[in-house]
Amino acid sequence: MSSLALLFGAVIVASAPFTPSHSPADSGAARRAPVETFSGRSGQISPRPPRLDEINLRLDAVLDEPQWDKAALLTGFSQFFPRDGIPAEDSTQVLVWYSATAIHFGVRAFEPHAAVQATLANRDRIFSDDRIELLLGTFRDGRQAVVLGVNPLGIQMDGTLVESNQARMGGSGSGTSSRDFPDLNPDFVFESKGRLTEFGYEVEIRVPFKSLKYSSANPQTWGFNVVRVVQHSGREDSWAPATRATASFLAQSGTLEAMTDLRRGIVLDVTPEVTARVTGAPAPLGGRWGYDSQRAKVGGTLRWGVTNNWTMNGTVNPDFSQIESDASQVQFDPRQAVFYAEKRPFFLDGTEYFSTPKSLVYTKRIVQPVVATKLTGKRGRMNLGFLAAVDDTSGSLSGRENPFYAMARVQRDLGRNSRVAMTLTDREEGSRFNRVASVDARHVFGSIYSASAQYAQASTRLTDGGTVSNAPLWNAVLSRNGRKLAMRWVIDAVDERFRTQSGFIGRGGITTAVMDQRYTHYLAPGGFLESISFNPLYMSTWRFSSFVHQGDAIEKKLHNRVAVTARGGWSADVTHMTETFGFDPALYARYRVLRGQGDTLAFVGTPRIGNRDIALSMNTPRWKHVSAGAYYLWGDDENFYEWAPARILFANFHVEARPTERLRAELQYQRQSFVRETDGSSVGEIRIPRMRVEYQLARPLFVRLVGEYASNVQDALRDDGRTNLPLLINGRPSPAQRDASFRGDALLSYRPVPGTLFFLGYGAGFADTRERPEQFNFPGALGLRGFTPQNNVFYVKASYLYRQ
Repeated sequence: MSSLALLFGAVIVASAPFTPSHSPADSGAARRAPVETFSGRSGQISPRPPRLDEINLRLDAVLDEPQWDKAALLTGFSQFFPRDGIPAEDSTQVLVWYSATAIHFGVRAFEPHAAVQATLANRDRIFSDDRIELLLGTFRDGRQAVVLGVNPLGIQMDGTLVESNQARMGGSGSGTSSRDFPDLNPDFVFESKGRLTEFGYEVEIRVPFKSLKYSSANPQTWGFNVVRVVQHSGREDSWAPATRATASFLAQSGTLEAMTDLRRGIVLDVTPEVTARVTGAPAPLGGRWGYDSQRAKVGGTLRWGVTNNWTMNGTVNPDFSQIESDASQVQFDPRQAVFYAEKRPFFLDGTEYFSTPKSLVYTKRIVQPVVATKLTGKRGRMNLGFLAAVDDTSGSLSGRENPFYAMARVQRDLGRNSRVAMTLTDREEGSRFNRVASVDARHVFGSIYSASAQYAQASTRLTDGGTVSNAPLWNAVLSRNGRKLAMRWVIDAVDERFRTQSGFIGRGGITTAVMDQRYTHYLAPGGFLESISFNPLYMSTWRFSSFVHQGDAIEKKLHNRVAVTARGGWSADVTHMTETFGFDPALYARYRVLRGQGDTLAFVGTPRIGNRDIALSMNTPRWKHVSAGAYYLWGDDENFYEWAPARILFANFHVEARPTERLRAELQYQRQSFVRETDGSSVGEIRIPRMRVEYQLARPLFVRLVGEYASNVQDALRDDGRTNLPLLINGRPSPAQRDASFRGDALLSYRPVPGTLFFLGYGAGFADTRERPEQFNFPGALGLRGFTPQNNVFYVKASYLYRQ
């Protein structure tokens, strides 16, 4: 069938309304009892699913074929969040069997409250829906797993989970975390169908073995668990009884045992792609608008399953253009670099093999590879990831040479949850280079304690024929993840000369020590409030050289946070922050004070600034049609623009509306402002409203519109509160600035499976030329009155996944 016919058929299907399905099998009464039943609450968490044929099997979410009558039945779910160790409020049944080429799951989720939440959404966009998550630890190492999720309509989410225990402590803007979250950027090819029923919903899932990696052992034993998320109550239920007082959620999984003669076959995925693009921009000196029609770009990727547990990837001339602009982020601390997640498919496959405590492997550094290859896999207790890439000259420091990247990580599992690993990265460009070698380890003991450490050394030459610098990075973490008492003590150090051109360091040249504790009190069941947590945190930061020579900390912070969770999914917290910041001469080395024409003074700053802030956050339940969250911070803080005391306001509001099962709209608003304490004048203000609207025409087909407005107003900088004279930066005055822009993106996307896609898109940028651009006028922005076009782009992209 042609792609055009598939598109046409998808649109026709989109017109059918969603209604609950009913059949004699809905209640389960017409079915024969399965051969074996395994209750999680009874400790029966090691089923042996039967091996059956796929003859006459239909993937239709109606579990009425004979195979389901012989499947292993998993029942007896327990609540994990917000309270562990008690029976689940809603009943769930999971049926499991496998064939020679795939493993099959059937789910019956009973919902007596008649409050199932489900939308027709894009892949990985089901976190406001009820859902089932399957955790497949195919190597049974208790450290990593593939996560496959579906909502009641069979819409998929998927990713990889590598436990680090970093999501379990507090922090403003979040409730009490319960477990590590998966990285949803990787995609896996599997099939799923779902339907609403009179008892709740029913889901059918088929996972081909060629989509997974696993050992060559026969028979196979996999780590396995099922998590059910219920939105109307805010509950998470787990089939394998899991306690929150543990260093690992995955280690508490059950197993799928005695699976024999799994046939993965030849695993060869070839994905050719073609991209055509037309860009527009105004001609120089006010000439006519001009368009540049670029020649269609042809490239492709290859994925070869060398063995069951080793995969090789290659790509030639790929198109990694984003189909949506990255959302702008407000830098609360300008000394901290902004991190953008990797979303490019080639780099995402096997990303779990490159996971390091510090992000020493950050593939976004590779701008546009001409050619790249990757090998990932596991043999016994050894994990290996290797990546090599030749980047385009656009990623070159000189603009003429092709940078070469090589990244490798080897990890050995120790015991049940511990491990030791080595990471090597290298970036070469002519005679310039950056090489980093790192060793790290993690040890779990006493079931709720873990300790980890890392040491890295960087060797860098930044200029042709220049000197080579060598510098270290190191860190250590001790954590306790108790049900009521949790703590995380960290010391992290980065030398001022440490460089990583293959990784990401948010802020270099400092040493930070953190003591983060959390005590949680669980209230009696049945009330509105479910838990109250007290989370004191103390943090000190030194310049690295000052720490080595036992100098004073430049930053000292004490945060006291109280957080509550309430029935139905409500959460809120309040944090009181007492801080003191010392002047960092290195940060303001480019600053001078202008005393007169050609007469300047050194900028010495205020030796130390004291802060007192209050932060509030709240998150609503994920109701059927809407959910919202807010974070609001205000108080006396440092004005980084001029290094002076200021009154600060930082706000982030987020609303997601789902008026229908197909329509989803997200609105986010960020604001940051600094007001001088000396005279109440504004130093700077940033406002960023962003709206994203998606309409799902059919399961593989959607339309998306994104609009973002950003305004930045900054006053002329001065030596506030000291000499009050103007400031120079790099020898130049810093006059008042007012600028604003609007960016719009439109996309039609058809993606039936990962790898096969068709994109038709348009994007445009506008400059706000009004007299007061900081005064955002929503109707005016929609009509683009007072906005001058700056650039635009039309593009078409198509790729096809050929799977052998």
